[in-house]
Amino acid sequence: MEHMQQFEALFDHATIGIVLCNKDAEIINFNAQAEAQFGYTKDEVLGKKIEVLLPVKYRRSHVSDRNHFYAHPENKVMGHGRDLHGQKKDGTEFPVEVSLSHYHNKNEVYVIAFVIDITVRKNNELVVLKHREELQQITRQITQLNIDLEQKVENRTKMLRETLAELEKSKKEVTDALEKEKELGDLKTGFVTMASHEFRTPLSTIMSSAFLLSKYDSADDAPKREKHINRIREAVNDMKSILEDFLSLGKLEEGSVKPRMQLVPNAEYLLEMQNAVDAMMQLTKKGQRIRFTHDGAAAVFTDLSLLKNIIVNLCSNAIKFSPEGTVIQLHSACDGQLFTLSVKDQGIGISEDDQQHLFERFFRAKNAANIQGTGLGLHIVAKYLELMHGQIELRSALDQGTEFIIQIPQSNHEKDPAD
Repeated sequence: MEHMQQFEALFDHATIGIVLCNKDAEIINFNAQAEAQFGYTKDEVLGKKIEVLLPVKYRRSHVSDRNHFYAHPENKVMGHGRDLHGQKKDGTEFPVEVSLSHYHNKNEVYVIAFVIDITVRKNNELVVLKHREELQQITRQITQLNIDLEQKVENRTKMLRETLAELEKSKKEVTDALEKEKELGDLKTGFVTMASHEFRTPLSTIMSSAFLLSKYDSADDAPKREKHINRIREAVNDMKSILEDFLSLGKLEEGSVKPRMQLVPNAEYLLEMQNAVDAMMQLTKKGQRIRFTHDGAAAVFTDLSLLKNIIVNLCSNAIKFSPEGTVIQLHSACDGQLFTLSVKDQGIGISEDDQQHLFERFFRAKNAANIQGTGLGLHIVAKYLELMHGQIELRSALDQGTEFIIQIPQSNHEKDPAD
């Protein structure tokens, strides 16, 4: 029940609108972000056709479109070549991006719509377009002026050159703004694509296990119930991990993550590390162990929260990509000048070709394509280390395991007066 509540919390607190429909295109779930976007409460839309969220002028044509989708469902991003709009409860229209996903339960198809309000982007595009038109108009005027003033004195020529230089600077600023907008658009598209793909499997697992749980109601079915409860728990944890990756990436992209570096006494550091290891042991496969060792008695200069996130990410990968019955070695050392930490596994390893791209956003190694993951974890780890002026090194070969080694300088701080 606790994990189902966690799943409901993840659904309700998602930063994009999520609308779930049954085979009759009736809304059967509506998260808090969707309520904020459309102005309806969940109770107001449950049982209503999805067309209630569309402008009136599109509703009739949409019926045939969504009937065709239900007949031939496929995951896709809608709106190629045309703008999409939603309609709020008060009749206000607003531009949206919509990504569709689906799953089957009891031979019936269910459709999930992920909705993003792109009003701000559209407004920015209008501003950029206006600036571009103004720039083109000014450029034409100056070109004509240059022809007219060709025979003028040197000081007028100099003034004209200075004006052109300023225009080129403005043009570059506009171009940079367009590139930044494109980068943000690519990030959002990557998010929608990854979320729709990665959420589909755990959602299907939760739905199927929840259905089967209702069938096992006798005392003899206790092992079966426990099996499906564990499947639901694992699926919810997978979805929680995905959302945490996206939230962390979003904060990093916004620049809102600020390191809080401080001296952590040796005893406190060891306790925090042991707590982190104990928590990670709950995620290990059958027979897997995490062996933690530490050298040195010096205090560690670090952001303890960021460091624990790094450890959890690296250990999670080691658990995920290593077989049952293996040992994951977690070793750290601090001599007062340099803090090092390594996570070494006996897993599937990483090819040389993939290693050079491993810390890029959304990158997945070829031999990990069929294993759950967003391709964001190591990118986030590298960004966290960058904030702490640290670095990360990789040693790996296919089928021979992987070792990640991080280093954080210890000299960039004032010594604790009590030392």
